[in-house]
Amino acid sequence: MEEPRTPLGEGYSSDIGFGVVLNNFGFGVGGHYNKVISDYTELYFRTGITGIRDVSEQTFQSFFTGNRTIPNKYKRAFGFPFLFGLQHRIFPRAITDNFRLFVGAGLGPAMAFTYPYLDDADENGFRTIRIDPQTGRIRGAERLNDFFTGWRDGSTHWGFSGELTIGADLGSSFDHRAKIEFGYFFYYFSEGLQIMQPYRPTEYDMDTGYPIGDTKEEFYDAQQYFGSPQIKFTYGFAW
Repeated sequence: MEEPRTPLGEGYSSDIGFGVVLNNFGFGVGGHYNKVISDYTELYFRTGITGIRDVSEQTFQSFFTGNRTIPNKYKRAFGFPFLFGLQHRIFPRAITDNFRLFVGAGLGPAMAFTYPYLDDADENGFRTIRIDPQTGRIRGAERLNDFFTGWRDGSTHWGFSGELTIGADLGSSFDHRAKIEFGYFFYYFSEGLQIMQPYRPTEYDMDTGYPIGDTKEEFYDAQQYFGSPQIKFTYGFAW
């Protein structure tokens, strides 16, 4: 195209909207604000909420009851990224205006909120279990919190987040902008997040089936880096 259409050429310099994210942490939602600084370049600010998962997590679901459990999980975590970035349209004269291809990159602070997945009543760093001496069956002696319990025992952690993306503005309209983006997203917390059990027992009382005193060893380390490929769908309004 000899003269590609641009937001500035159409009289638009700002864009605000919301989006849905899908990555290895699950689903996330957020919002954005874009500021057009040239025909093909925009600055943006994005924030939202996503889940955070340890790479060691495995979820199991009962076929009969539908109950889900994650062995050795210690805390749940949510992330709140605050990204400042740059988005640049590429190949404007080679690709039609109703599929405006762009690349982008962002970096900024991030906050994580963690709260107990396990009601660790004895504070030993793992879920105390009881082994039935006669049958050998394992039973949990401490309750697992559901999604809505344990919040008051939560804590916040500060770190960084970032992303690299490639995507496209879809459609010929500039006042309503629908986008699809593919890329890579990450969190980094220097002190780490202890999402999995930090300890595990090493000895059990054969009469009662409970762990013996403080006989435990280190199990999972706190994880500092959380990264995932990501798909994002956004919709915005320009003015």
